[in-house]
Amino acid sequence: MAKDLVSNKRRVHFEPDNVDIVVEQGTNLLEAAINAGVRIYASCGGAGTCGTCKVKIEKGEVETTRTRKVSDEEFQQGIRQACQSRVLTDLTAYVLVESRLEKAVLSREDRKISEALATGWRLKSPLSKFFVELPPPTIEDNVSDLSRLLRGLKQRYNLSNMSVDFDVVKKLSKTLRDSDWKVTVSTLVTAARPRTGDTHRPRLINVEPGDTRNKYYSLAIDIGTTTVCGQLLDLNRGKVIAESIEYNGQISYGADVITRIAYCQRPGGLKKLQQVVVATINEVIDTLLAKSQVNVRHIGHVIVAGNPTMTQILLGLDPKYLRLAPYTPAANFIPPVEASSLGIKVKKRVYLFAFPSVASYVGGDIVSGIVAAGVHQRKALTLFIDMGTNGEIVVGNSDWMATASCSAGPAFEGGGIKHGMVAISGAIEKFSIDPLNLEPEIGTVGGEKPKGICGSGLINIIAGLLEVGVIGQNGKFNADLPSRRIREGNEGYEYVLVWTSETQINKDIVITETDIDNLMRAKAAMYAGCQTLARSVGVKNSDFEQVIIAGAFGSHLDIEKAITIGLFPDLPRDRFIFIGNGSLLGARLTSFSVDLLDDARRVAQMMTNLELSENVDFMNNYIAALFLPHTNAAEFPSVQKKLDRLAKDKVKRGAMV
Repeated sequence: MAKDLVSNKRRVHFEPDNVDIVVEQGTNLLEAAINAGVRIYASCGGAGTCGTCKVKIEKGEVETTRTRKVSDEEFQQGIRQACQSRVLTDLTAYVLVESRLEKAVLSREDRKISEALATGWRLKSPLSKFFVELPPPTIEDNVSDLSRLLRGLKQRYNLSNMSVDFDVVKKLSKTLRDSDWKVTVSTLVTAARPRTGDTHRPRLINVEPGDTRNKYYSLAIDIGTTTVCGQLLDLNRGKVIAESIEYNGQISYGADVITRIAYCQRPGGLKKLQQVVVATINEVIDTLLAKSQVNVRHIGHVIVAGNPTMTQILLGLDPKYLRLAPYTPAANFIPPVEASSLGIKVKKRVYLFAFPSVASYVGGDIVSGIVAAGVHQRKALTLFIDMGTNGEIVVGNSDWMATASCSAGPAFEGGGIKHGMVAISGAIEKFSIDPLNLEPEIGTVGGEKPKGICGSGLINIIAGLLEVGVIGQNGKFNADLPSRRIREGNEGYEYVLVWTSETQINKDIVITETDIDNLMRAKAAMYAGCQTLARSVGVKNSDFEQVIIAGAFGSHLDIEKAITIGLFPDLPRDRFIFIGNGSLLGARLTSFSVDLLDDARRVAQMMTNLELSENVDFMNNYIAALFLPHTNAAEFPSVQKKLDRLAKDKVKRGAMV
């Protein structure tokens, strides 16, 4: 029996990571890679529909379910989809360059952004530290240790009406005596509830020997679908002292929230994804501590912002009902939870505050972004758009806000695109095309040889092809143009961006009509969401005094190109403001200011959600937007004027020739 068990073990070696793992015969190769810590992209979560998790079997055998995502030529070369392959023997698998998730790109420079638009807040953190020196007890003054501590806090700092964690009581007597009655206490306040008249009530969460007020730190974390970003904050000085970013480990289980919600319904799926995101958060924390040389015991607070799916998975709450009508989150306002109870590597009595959600697909990341941008503080009518794997929209000002979420799909992150990829080194992000010979000029992330196309590059490519007439406004190629780059491929017509010899992947990198169609659907969903939400509250595009673009993806967009394809309203370009990662920015500011913590609750309460999934107007607007830039030319006057001018120039050049 023991011999049979041993014989069922198989060793899998992954290159170029030079990593080994021993698995049971029949183990899914994608699962083996994930468990080995190999960063591999699988945007469909292992369903076999995206083709992003390709590996080359260099030695050994796998059992594979064949899909159309692997060509005959690739199959003959030993290339397989990891998610569709099971380990039969000891083997060596080489993860193709276009399937790897590489960390270095995550720190690339963003455009200049307008940060911290929120104004008027005080540097007064929800987490506070107070040093007290207490008189020892005597026969005449023998009140309890807790009463003595509370009395000292009231006398020196006028602190009263505090609640006390029992863990503090358990360690209090020894700590007081070991420290000669000189201690630092930590208190935490949560957001007030203005509608009920509740006020802040400090919660005594920790007591430490000596005076530790100069060691006073907090963590601000954005849990994105693609990445987890963190900042270590010095609460005394109100500044960031370290930053870190990692791919969300869940990305190997699917690129979008719907795929991950579905994964959570598998046996052990929720626990697995909860552990994976916690492991990513812990990687971020380890990096922050290493960079700053801060000891983990001096972190006193964690604030996280994320969409409802990411937040519920982190907290171990089943996200199942987020995607089922009538689309309800487990809770909009979640009480602070001890971070270590979730597996986060901080000390006990460090509480995690999660930004409140509004609806099933409008979460704390949007509330955080609105607070950071100060939308709730100004009368200016604002359109707020958070660009990511999901698109969230807010319309309003300091008096009212309406919000909606539209499922744009993963195209903006490179998902569903033949040569699509996240924005890693070698991903094409810049594109221009010569209108005479239709030859391209490209630029890649990191300046490396091309190996795929990221979301911002996809927008630039399609806008460029449209402007010179390589594709029409219906997204179809003009096959009559005299260019060898326009050709018929396996999925219809395509345009060759980079020839095989110039790539890292030893094959032509192309943009196909299917790719264009996928992007048109994504941009149509975003624009239709903006249009439907605006019309539902009686405003027009021209009424918006500012358009705030949030999200790391938005930081790399060329606004002119985005408007050209019909992604954003055709408004004067100086009305567009970029705030980068608004979710992380809001988490940071809220860590510094209890005023903004109150604002977060107020913003969540004042938002009215419009559910688009079954909205007839949204569907009509979506269909109308399935054109470049739109079926109604009047919606995009400056774009139509530009296209008409370029078409006339082309005719003139043809006549001259």
